[in-house]
Amino acid sequence: MKVGLDVGSTTIKCVVLDDTDHIIYSTYERHLSHILEKSEELLRRVAAQYTPQAQLAISGSAGMGMAESVQIPFVQEVYATRVAAGRLAPGTDCIIELGGEDAKILFLTNGVEVRMNGSCAGGTGAFIDQMATLLKMGADEMDIAAQKAEKTYTIASRCGVFAKSDIQPLINQGAKAPDIAASIYQAVVNQTISGLACGKPIRGHVAFLGGPLHFLSELKTAFIRTLKLDDEHTIVPENSHLFAAIGSALNAK
Repeated sequence: MKVGLDVGSTTIKCVVLDDTDHIIYSTYERHLSHILEKSEELLRRVAAQYTPQAQLAISGSAGMGMAESVQIPFVQEVYATRVAAGRLAPGTDCIIELGGEDAKILFLTNGVEVRMNGSCAGGTGAFIDQMATLLKMGADEMDIAAQKAEKTYTIASRCGVFAKSDIQPLINQGAKAPDIAASIYQAVVNQTISGLACGKPIRGHVAFLGGPLHFLSELKTAFIRTLKLDDEHTIVPENSHLFAAIGSALNAK
């Protein structure tokens, strides 16, 4: 039995694989900055429900220090994601992944090339949460609202401060919430494609991973529409929010 723990900036994901590498347990939860406590809680839950002995590996932006402190193998999250994609989504040419505070594009054809955002969380899950709060909604409510949009406005997503300066006037002028919600999503799409791809074409079979793209269907739709992808070239795995955890488990020792 193998366990993969993916500790991100805002969430923690845990996956348990059986001896044939099939998922028998998974969870995706916010850790609210209580990383050690939440990790212990999840592992105790797994130990009580399945087995007290298993192979384990840790991944994620907040997992390296914890892995070192308890002498557990650490799997770099990009590598973990690539391993999971090779197993669960073979033939993927490009991966677009949004996390709580990071965004990545992985080009997998003709060698691996990784594009990641810098220190700014613009265009990530945290940005979306912040904008939803501005609209007095939860992220899930904003996603539902975006489905009813009739038009979009130009909004900056490189920073919450700039985005707020674009959104607040729209709110004051009486712009419809669904239109603002869809505009926020389009801003995230534009930021990801222009800011990370930097002109490199996103072609072939494109997989969409990470919590925001897994749970927010209209955000994913905005990416697909902007990239002009058809169904054949759009890959949305069943466990798209768990790929780094799955890849960690596959590399557990």
